[in-house]
Amino acid sequence: MVLDKIKQPNDIKGLSPEELNQLSAEIRQFLIEHLSQTGGHLASNLGTVELTMALHMILDFPQDKLVWDVGHQAYTHKILTGRKDAFDHLRQFGGLSGFPKRVESDCDAFDTGHSSTSISAALGYCMARDLSGQDYKVVAVIGDGALTGGLAYEALNNASQLKKSNMVIVLNDNEMSISKNVGGMSTNLERLRTSSGYVGLKDKVLNSLETWPNGEVLIKKIRSTKNGIKSLMVPNMVFEDLGIMYLGPVDGHDIKAMTETFNMAFNIKGPVLVHVITKKGNGYEPAEKHPARFHGTDIFDIETGLPKRSNNPGYTDVFSTVMRKMGDRNPDVVAVTAAMAEGTGLKRFRNMFPDRFFDVGIAEEHAVTFSAGLALGGKVPVFAVYSTFLQRAYDQVIEDVCLQNLHVVFAIDRAGLVGADGSTHQGIFDVSYLTSMPNMTLMAPKNKWELSDMLKFAISYNGPIAVRYPRGEAYCGLEDHRTDIVLGQAEEIKRGKEVMMFALGSMVKKAEEALPLLEEAGIDAGICNARFAKPLDYDYLRSIMDCDLIVTMEENVYTGGMGQQVESFLFENGYKGKVLKIAIDDAFIQHGSVTQLFKELRMDAESIRDRILESLGK
Repeated sequence: MVLDKIKQPNDIKGLSPEELNQLSAEIRQFLIEHLSQTGGHLASNLGTVELTMALHMILDFPQDKLVWDVGHQAYTHKILTGRKDAFDHLRQFGGLSGFPKRVESDCDAFDTGHSSTSISAALGYCMARDLSGQDYKVVAVIGDGALTGGLAYEALNNASQLKKSNMVIVLNDNEMSISKNVGGMSTNLERLRTSSGYVGLKDKVLNSLETWPNGEVLIKKIRSTKNGIKSLMVPNMVFEDLGIMYLGPVDGHDIKAMTETFNMAFNIKGPVLVHVITKKGNGYEPAEKHPARFHGTDIFDIETGLPKRSNNPGYTDVFSTVMRKMGDRNPDVVAVTAAMAEGTGLKRFRNMFPDRFFDVGIAEEHAVTFSAGLALGGKVPVFAVYSTFLQRAYDQVIEDVCLQNLHVVFAIDRAGLVGADGSTHQGIFDVSYLTSMPNMTLMAPKNKWELSDMLKFAISYNGPIAVRYPRGEAYCGLEDHRTDIVLGQAEEIKRGKEVMMFALGSMVKKAEEALPLLEEAGIDAGICNARFAKPLDYDYLRSIMDCDLIVTMEENVYTGGMGQQVESFLFENGYKGKVLKIAIDDAFIQHGSVTQLFKELRMDAESIRDRILESLGK
């Protein structure tokens, strides 16, 4: 196998053209086989095999800097830099990350996981390089989906200042981010794709003009005018208007064509954008047909492409069902997503109410302020977003929603530990920052029925309100405990004399699992479902101040979380007992299974029992 020849960075440079073609096929097969066992980002990586190989043919690692946008398409890069043998433990605890990580390899130039950052980071590298008098190459690879994010435009605008040295931006254009791309840039790139004969036509026109009398004068005039041949053939050519040289489109599965184009790009002073056309899922039919499903896939059957997982509904499925029902009952309910219709469960709402569904692209800041406008216009916007991505719109939540006290519903998916995607995707900060915002209400359900009730409550509410719920299978326990949702009111499940566990959302299940372990240890313990992280149920907290130990439990970081707020209230009001705060350490949590991470963080049932016994001195 040719793949066996790739043991360290730059080994690819010694391969023949025939071996390169064989290598691309072997890498695809390697990815399909391994990801069917571990899960991961398959479609995006199948689409960038040849693109990555072409870049590695030209770049010298680790000296040169290759910055991936998001980074979920960098698996081939990892293989070509000597990490092939680590793929058996991809995205597993202690194993290879699914994203670029500088601690893994000095060939990874930038830790990433969120969208639209690559051009900014690459430009920073370029400026540092020039100030230091160095001459390494810098490349940013950004997808057309990530190019819908505002940060990318800010960087493109700034990149025009790079005039005396070089930076190459590779636009990986596959017509997809996670959901199908939307907006003006996507439309413009579609025009570029369909005008692939533009470069050849331009050359023919210029060659013909050279034979005319005074042809050189005409050519100079055409090149100097803003509305020259390119503007006629490719409308709204925004890149060159920004001072960025444009090359392409080029076939993203033709290594020779890309290598030639990249060599040309590196010989141009200033920023150069190379427009590369790729096909997401290329080489594996199920991923080609369903690229969204194979964006971040669980383990699957290679023959059919079908996932090997439980068919039990997840919290996202519950949200999807409730949104469809709410859309039926209330014509003012509208749904907003930032390029995550499938991931957040809005696909059914989109299919039933297309006029009331808005995909704004990978632009969370815009999504929040857009939702504020919808609310002012009399609609009830539900912005469905992963917890980790809502962080990108922190200012807009404060300034544009909370400050104006607008009724925007934030459906926060993947809240808490998400597992294999790791530190860039763990949704462990939202309780801390949302509860600090005036006018915000924040809820978390204990099970699938309570998620349904909370969403209905949120839609009927008047003001900024968020519901956070975890990734994965929805909890079906405590079915008998289903009481009406009342603003700021907790739900007691069992009263304990010595210990009360005051648990938020997903941690109610952990409290329920720890309860019999505590009883076996002779501890009279109880459970309260906090329901609201803001406003807290202060009346209930006063009622349990006779307990020896109050345990707060949340799937959120320690600092600024619910536990600190509960502790502060209790001691300010004369509580004489102890408070144990069970929360996530103030650290970035690496990838691994959620079960494994709970154990490592001492937040599983057995660890909760042990920590309670330690606090009681038993």
